[in-house]
Amino acid sequence: MFWKKSTNLIIALMGAIVLTSCNEYQKVLKNEDVKAKYDLAERYYNEGDFKRANRLFEQIAPKYIGKPQGERVMFFFANSYFKTKQYYLAGYQFERFIKSYPQSDKLQEASFLEGKSYYKMSPKYSLDQTDTDKALAKLQNFINTFPESEYFEEANNMAQELTTKKQRKELEIAKQFDKLGEFNYPILISSMTAFNNFITDNPGSVYREDAFYYRLKSAMTLAENSVAAKQEERYQEALDYYKALLKSYPETKYKKEVDKFYEVLKEELNLEQEEVAK
Repeated sequence: MFWKKSTNLIIALMGAIVLTSCNEYQKVLKNEDVKAKYDLAERYYNEGDFKRANRLFEQIAPKYIGKPQGERVMFFFANSYFKTKQYYLAGYQFERFIKSYPQSDKLQEASFLEGKSYYKMSPKYSLDQTDTDKALAKLQNFINTFPESEYFEEANNMAQELTTKKQRKELEIAKQFDKLGEFNYPILISSMTAFNNFITDNPGSVYREDAFYYRLKSAMTLAENSVAAKQEERYQEALDYYKALLKSYPETKYKKEVDKFYEVLKEELNLEQEEVAK
């Protein structure tokens, strides 16, 4: 019985505290006392109640422009957006902070969080990559400006992840050319060009082996379906792509498919094993 009464008392006290806090918040939110809003906003911020802090900072931020507390208010305002996962508004406010306070002690952190805000908005690879491009630009600027930063490794990892995402989108577009080329053979020329560009532009990509393989696949399909007068030339081009793939990836994961291409190439071009290996 004692424990039950104690538990009920604790619940009642907690309820009273919450109610008092809510009443205090609503009262300060509605009045015109800027100092009271500032004090309560900072208290909420320090307690981790970023949603209510953000609402108060939103009201007072314009009042502190040009004032000594302005820098502090503006950073907290931007970061409260970030903490509540409102990344578009966070990125915008951090950008304003950076422009307004270029000598701030918080400049490095604000620059990092600006880039991270746009990183958080980057969509899956199959969608429009405008936000990814913006995030990459922001993160690269941070990496170049603050190479000794404690946030450098995280920023670099995010930039690499976004770069890989863009590379996958580029590869998938090229693969669509390859797929369409199965029904409209001249499109395979565009497919090979796309894979050539990918290989040239992305020397360290995790998708580079895929690009080598699909370039060869497109070349083989085109050669097999060309008029007789163009077949030898196109099989020779496919042979060059075959050699390039094996030179870069001698243990390629596409070995089974590539071995089949080799048998066709050997027959069509009357090649010996030694000639193909050169």
